[in-house]
Amino acid sequence: MIRTPRTLVADLHSHVGETVSIAGWAQTLRLQRAVQFVIVRDHTGAVQITHRRDGTALEESLEGLSVESAVRVTGRVVANPVVALGGIELIPDQVTVESHAEAPLPIDANTGQEGRLDWRFLDVRRRPAARLVFEVQTTVERAMRAFADGHGCTEMHTPKLMGTASESGAEVFEVGYFGRTAYLAQSPQFYKQAAIAAGVDRVFEVGPVFRAEPSFTARHATEFTGVDVELAWIDGVEDVMDFEERMLAHVLAEVAAAHGPAIKAHFGVDVVVPSAPFPRITMAEALRIAGAGDSSRDDLDPAGERAVAAWVRERTGHEFAFVTEYPASVRPFYHLRPAGQTQLTASFDLLWKGLEITTGAQREHRYDVLVAQAAEKGLSPEPMRDYLNNFRYGCPPHGGFGLGLGRLLMTLLGLDSIRDATFLFRGPSRLTP
Repeated sequence: MIRTPRTLVADLHSHVGETVSIAGWAQTLRLQRAVQFVIVRDHTGAVQITHRRDGTALEESLEGLSVESAVRVTGRVVANPVVALGGIELIPDQVTVESHAEAPLPIDANTGQEGRLDWRFLDVRRRPAARLVFEVQTTVERAMRAFADGHGCTEMHTPKLMGTASESGAEVFEVGYFGRTAYLAQSPQFYKQAAIAAGVDRVFEVGPVFRAEPSFTARHATEFTGVDVELAWIDGVEDVMDFEERMLAHVLAEVAAAHGPAIKAHFGVDVVVPSAPFPRITMAEALRIAGAGDSSRDDLDPAGERAVAAWVRERTGHEFAFVTEYPASVRPFYHLRPAGQTQLTASFDLLWKGLEITTGAQREHRYDVLVAQAAEKGLSPEPMRDYLNNFRYGCPPHGGFGLGLGRLLMTLLGLDSIRDATFLFRGPSRLTP
């Protein structure tokens, strides 16, 4: 039997009067005495199936449907202005139940977040807003890759199994590895820098990141997707910030063009394409703005980040702000310290609407300085021998950043939790499904 090619629901208006085949899920059943009405939904929309009872096998097929059964329907597209769903309906000739759904469904419109995460495939399938998250994610990644490619980056794929922790022994997952201990990568940082030492001029990577951090907040996850960039032969950390702000402006312009109306309809959010340069503010200034009265404080807490973002927005109208010149005490040993300012680092965080989405810095590329800064942090050079070797035979000045894709989506769409910006969330208390 030759099957009619599938037509998407969104395209049915251009097929009025024709016989087509659609495939999707039975969303609503109204099986009345004289007429059977079934709403079938695919990823592009929903259409009403209308069948007058006639005692045939077709009537029996429709009568046996359950909500969310996977079906194929072949029939004639008819214009009917009475029909609320776009003024068209499908008069069926054939209905095939590809997979029958059990009843009742385990979730409904009133199910809370944890219940929805337990049945995430149904949650995403049934909610267009949930699917839109991943359509936007696709556009974001595509735009990032296009920008990186257009600015001389080479995309790399670095190992996620490491023989030593990438920064310290904290917040890492240990795994057995043929009688030895391996670690899941907290970041591709060491490998990005190895690529720079290998002569790869500009590095771009999108990949998984693992953090054994027992945080239960709305913005933390134990596994997430990181977007990483590393740039060689920079003149300073400003080059890194310049690259990121231009990349994000490009990304948001692409998102606004592709999804702006849908994002507004589903999330009530206007996608604002930012102008460059983004505002810069030093950590010392940020602490004053945040009202941190404790002089021993050298970092911003979430409330401080929101206060700084509000201050910047009020004075500049900008949603983004770079916080710069972090103290060396709260930054990794490989962050470069400016000449004559050894207590500071040439580093930054990027805040968007009060949420940190990026950490970046110029890296220390001089072997002897790097070893000294590691020792100052109490780190032994021996476990990092392979990393340190990258700097023994000539390494250019370089810097880069790491961006959390989930946090970017969460902020872009105004989501309450990173759990809704992730297909299958992983956190301290969630390892399934």
